[in-house]
Parts: sequence; C-alpha cells; structure tokens
Amino acid sequence: MALWTCSQCGAQFPDTPVPPAHCAVCEDERQYVNWKGQSFLSRDELATRHQVVCREDDGLTGLALEPSFAIGQRALLIPEPDGCVMWDCIPLATEAAIAEVRALGGLKAIAISHPHYYGAVADWSAAFGNAPAYLHGDDAAFVTRPHPSIVPWTGDTLQISDDISLLRTGGHFAGATMLHWRRGAGGKGALFAGDIAMVAMDRRHVSFMYSYPNYIPLGPTAVRRIADAVAPLAFDRIYGAWWQKNVAEDGRAAFDRSVTRYLKAIA
Repeated sequence: MALWTCSQCGAQFPDTPVPPAHCAVCEDERQYVNWKGQSFLSRDELATRHQVVCREDDGLTGLALEPSFAIGQRALLIPEPDGCVMWDCIPLATEAAIAEVRALGGLKAIAISHPHYYGAVADWSAAFGNAPAYLHGDDAAFVTRPHPSIVPWTGDTLQISDDISLLRTGGHFAGATMLHWRRGAGGKGALFAGDIAMVAMDRRHVSFMYSYPNYIPLGPTAVRRIADAVAPLAFDRIYGAWWQKNVAEDGRAAFDRSVTRYLKAIA
C-alpha cells in the first residue's frame, strides 16, 4: 500500500495498492491533465526525487519543494506565541522539514486557500498532533485524501486567533479563501492572497482569473465580491503563492488600483 501524489497538481491520495485512475483536481476545468497522461508518485518516490527547503520570504519562513514539483507553490509559516499557522500547503512533509518547523514553534493550525494547494495537508497535520486544517466546506468535493483533522468551515469569515482571520472571497473557487494577519508587516497588516488575487510580475499589482493555465478570466461580479470581502481590512503587504511573488509595501493601494484596472480592462 502507498500514499499517492498527483504529479500534475500535487494532490495527495489515500494509501492503495495501485495509483488512482483519476484526479478530480486535474480534470476540473481550472486545471488540466498532463499532456502525457495522468501519473502519480508514491510518497517515498516523491521524497527520493525532491526535498523540502525552508527559506525566508519577506520576513516569514517559507517551505517549498526543490526541484520544483507540480504547481510549485510555497507554504508560509505565520508565527504566534502558541505555534505557527501554516498558510497553504505543499505536496510533501519530510522528517527534516518537520524538524525545522518544530524548531520554529510547531504548527497549531493549517489554513489553505483552495484545492490546488491542499497537497500533503494530512501528513503535515498528523506530524503536529492532528493540528486543525481549515479548508472551506464549499470545496469539500476536491478533498482527495480525507482526514479527521480537516475542518470544513462554513460562512464568509473565521477567526482562528486574535490576529489571524480567514475570509471566503470566492472567485477562483466557490470556497476560495484569503488570510488576514493583523500584526503582519510590522503591525501594518498582511493579506495572504494565494493566487485568488495573483501578484503580478511587476509586484505592484494583482490580477484575477478563474483558470490561469486555461486562460479563463474572472467576471466582474466575482471580482467585485472579492473586493468587497477585502475592503474592511488594513494591510500593507500582500503575500502571493510563490517565492518573492509579494507586494512588499503599499499593498492596500495596490489592491484597490488593481481591481479598478482589471474591471476597466474587461469592460
């Protein structure tokens, strides 16, 4: 028996004698099946071919696989007095990486923006006493490896500590979620947007898509809903989903002007 990981999207599947026949995440119109066909790696094979690296990214510790694997996202650790909150997830949890996270205070919770980044969430949670993993319930159909630690939260907001809140913005997925850290960016606030609001290459704007690989833009109603959800928040920094894809300062103004620019462009 082996735990299997989709080589195209990084989703982990339960232990079975043979790999799954399908990956619902890849077969969804927001993602795609590899041109060579669907393939899976066992967890051991993945760990043999890749390692987890920890690196600083605009003041926070990030984790990612090297060489890059699947979608190539990095997770971020948000420090709190009683442990870290892992924002988004990666497809592999190695003993070395777990030890590094433990040295930083361990994990008290995991929060994930949407199904493309569920990765090895069950492994990371289990390594820290089944720390709760907050995945919005609207996207429950995309959970490829069910686990008791998964909390399918509902509604539009969830406070997971005094300084950290989750907000369902929708858009990229029905349950697409951003995280707001009130104490982030030196007390000015930080917004963790994943690619629900994708940090652009100029790192002065964000943009919006329903599907990035298949070039399906997000419509105006969905973008306005995201903007309305973010409107009450104060933040100076926006963390994206990949190394250094962040708006380091003036994030609030960058977000607002990006919404205006996007809506004008698609009008």
